[in-house]
Amino acid sequence: PYAIISKALGFEVGGSIGLPLYLSRPLGVAMYVFGFREGWLWIFPTHNPLVVDLVVFVLLFGLAVISANLAFRVQFAIMGIIVLSIGAILASPITFQPRADIVWWGPYRGFPETGFGGTTFWVVFAVFFPATTGILAGANMSGELKDPRRSIPRGTLWAIALSAVIYVVVAFWVARAGTPDELMGNYTLIIDRSLWPPAVLAGLLGATFSSALASAVGGPRILMAMAENRLLPKSEWLARKTAGGEPRNAVLLTAALSLGCLMMRDLNAIAPLVTMFFLITYLVINLVLLIEGSLHLVSFRPSLVVPRVVPLVGVVGCILCMFIVNPMFSLIALAVVATTYITIARRKGIVSQGEDVRSGMFVALAEWAAIRVTKLGVENVRAWKPNLLVPLEHPNRIERKLPLLVDLCSPEGSIKLLGLSTAHPKEDLRPRLEDLDHAFGREGLFCTWSLVDSATYTAGILTGLQALQSAFFKPNVLFLTLPDEQERYDEFREIIVQAQRDDVGVLFLGRHPTMDLGKEQVINLWLRPHEAEDWDPDAAFEHNNLDLILLIGYRLARRWKAQLNLITVVDDERECAAAAAFLKEIADVTRMPESAHCEVMTGSFIECCAAAPQSDLDIMGLQPNPDFDWMGRMINKTRSSCLFVADSGGESARA
Repeated sequence: PYAIISKALGFEVGGSIGLPLYLSRPLGVAMYVFGFREGWLWIFPTHNPLVVDLVVFVLLFGLAVISANLAFRVQFAIMGIIVLSIGAILASPITFQPRADIVWWGPYRGFPETGFGGTTFWVVFAVFFPATTGILAGANMSGELKDPRRSIPRGTLWAIALSAVIYVVVAFWVARAGTPDELMGNYTLIIDRSLWPPAVLAGLLGATFSSALASAVGGPRILMAMAENRLLPKSEWLARKTAGGEPRNAVLLTAALSLGCLMMRDLNAIAPLVTMFFLITYLVINLVLLIEGSLHLVSFRPSLVVPRVVPLVGVVGCILCMFIVNPMFSLIALAVVATTYITIARRKGIVSQGEDVRSGMFVALAEWAAIRVTKLGVENVRAWKPNLLVPLEHPNRIERKLPLLVDLCSPEGSIKLLGLSTAHPKEDLRPRLEDLDHAFGREGLFCTWSLVDSATYTAGILTGLQALQSAFFKPNVLFLTLPDEQERYDEFREIIVQAQRDDVGVLFLGRHPTMDLGKEQVINLWLRPHEAEDWDPDAAFEHNNLDLILLIGYRLARRWKAQLNLITVVDDERECAAAAAFLKEIADVTRMPESAHCEVMTGSFIECCAAAPQSDLDIMGLQPNPDFDWMGRMINKTRSSCLFVADSGGESARA
């Protein structure tokens, strides 16, 4: 089960289910040892129960330490004894009428340990359910089987079918062999009323010993498998094997836990917890089968095909049974699973199985979602986030931009690196792009990269823009830096035109040569009306670049914990009141922080840039046909780095 879940849902889910599945083994050992003790005390009623438990415990783990093959050989002998004992039970003379009226649904009278206080159907279910979990013994020992692909399905189906027949027949026999009082007070009634009590007693001892041995041998192998994947503390020690391939250290830990469970001294207290852990395991196995079957993956080709309604019923049934049987134990079991998942997800150094880890399931789910979203063809402005396209001719030059790119996209944005092989061969660019990809990944950002063969910088960017329009995570903002050479101005203007045509926003970064991004404490947003003396915010949002200016400014201010200043410029002081109302309404409708400061300045734009509050970054609109020399002067006048912004049309600061 651990291997099935890990390969389908990954190590995080596999480990979180594998741990409770493993813990059910020491609990199961204790439960079956208690059952063995009941039979033993029927023969030797004067023996000390604790001593009996400890002797059986030593025998079990002695076999587990020596060899799994020896344990298997012992199981064959035990199976013969069990067959003989069942025959002795069914061959005994009984009446064909029940000794009392059958109660099909509780409440039922309780256990001797609880003073016969009464119990429900679901508590009885919880006590008996672990008896069916032996069907997983073969799956737990899959590494020891000659042909597990064939043996596990056949063995599991035969085990559950044969067990069902035996339990129903024995229940029919027991209802006719004793009264309810006798059944509740005498745990060895089947032995007493059988045709040959010694054979039944041997079967009881054999069945409980066999089940305990299966848990003692199978549990350490689950633990070893998890340790081999580095999911546990001290994994190297737990994964260590003897020369004969036995997980000796895992056996020792399992033995210690089993001994602790034995000290609980109560079968009926242990059984419900074992039931919870197994129900969670069955729940997830059914869920894996349901999801993979629903996705129609070509890699999912089970030799035994079942209708999807079967795992669906399994999922629903497991959930209902868990909370009906015991809500408290259910919450404890789920808490163990959740805690384990979180712990494993945070661990580093977990060995990956590559593409087989997720069994293609998450990829298929993502493709399914992408197809549906793409068919809708509607931009969700409320879900807008920056997906930056960053062209690179010289990857080494991006080092200074890394922090700003991280701040722009964190936490939910993404970055697409576009390597342009105009100055360097593709072979030289590839390892550098991979390094940058990992660097952004360490910052918690989703980053991908592509390489484009192009004769010129412009041709490469235009090709990338057009090719990526059909991508699901298509870029919505093109990130560029201010060109140093005047002969490149026309190239960049062509790039801006194409970006706007493809509904991609543009960010032009102009770095101040000495101030750079300063202390990242103050950001100035320069906002203009649509036309002079037209202070209608709606018109400004429709025709200017206000949306992206405000969104980028807000994201950076939140990331830097910086002061945000909204600034506009008027030529005439008589417009100050209208301009102030303009800024206030923009701040209100875009839900800017209360600490944001609105300021109206009088004079020419260049003069106001020089007189504005000193900032670490100034953000202003980018004209359709930009004057790059003017942009350079703005950097000098503001004495800070500047970000020049053009909307794509797909974002909204008012959403």
